[in-house]
Amino acid sequence: MPGRKIVHVDMDAFFASVEVRDRPELKGLPVAVAHGGPRSVVTTASYEARVFGVRSALPLRTALQKCPDLIVVEPRMAVYREVSRQIRHVFAQYTDLVEVMSIDEAFLLTANRG
Repeated sequence: MPGRKIVHVDMDAFFASVEVRDRPELKGLPVAVAHGGPRSVVTTASYEARVFGVRSALPLRTALQKCPDLIVVEPRMAVYREVSRQIRHVFAQYTDLVEVMSIDEAFLLTANRG
């Protein structure tokens, strides 16, 4: 398909980025989004937390051992869904061919306009 592009959007550290957006005092600090329970796992980690080896799906207990200063924030799924909806609205301004893969990932098919 000449003149078309497939764009893959994967919003890395999405939940943590939303938390930092809403709580600017967290900027530059190691942040993980996770429930606080003893069997919890990290859903996402900021880049500052990743320096210490904190990653998605890591048991929270292990994350806290790797990064004792880790700031753990409870997930706010309704907020993440709303931000994701807003971002999809931006996508729709460029193309109506959007394949949503998850709350933070999509493929867009765009036509070359020039």
